[in-house]
Amino acid sequence: MSPRPRLVVALVVGSLLAVFLAYQALFNSGTLLVSVAQLRSDADGAAQKQVTLTGTVVRASRTSDPMRFVLRDESSAQTVAVSYRGSVPDAFKTSRRVIVTGRLENGVFVAQPDSLLTKCPSKYSSGGS
Repeated sequence: MSPRPRLVVALVVGSLLAVFLAYQALFNSGTLLVSVAQLRSDADGAAQKQVTLTGTVVRASRTSDPMRFVLRDESSAQTVAVSYRGSVPDAFKTSRRVIVTGRLENGVFVAQPDSLLTKCPSKYSSGGS
């Protein structure tokens, strides 16, 4: 193959790759990660769509099904009640930072089953190993 057809093939392949990447960026942007304050203020339409919510557990009741707990914003006093079904990580407890995916319904954040993750403070602090 002479150099000219190779260049044309390379440009076509590169163009197709660029179009594919642009499509992925526009239409598969993923789930929005929001804080409790952002959810409450409806930042970026967070209160109307599925989001990944992060906050600190201030109250939890493991005895009910679905499990209920309250998340507080990291930098303000705003809170939101969460309704959750599914497995609960061993590290889940009051004052632990968590991440959960779901949507706000009638003032309660209804989480997707098995979407609860805890953040381990030792891994994110400067003194951790």
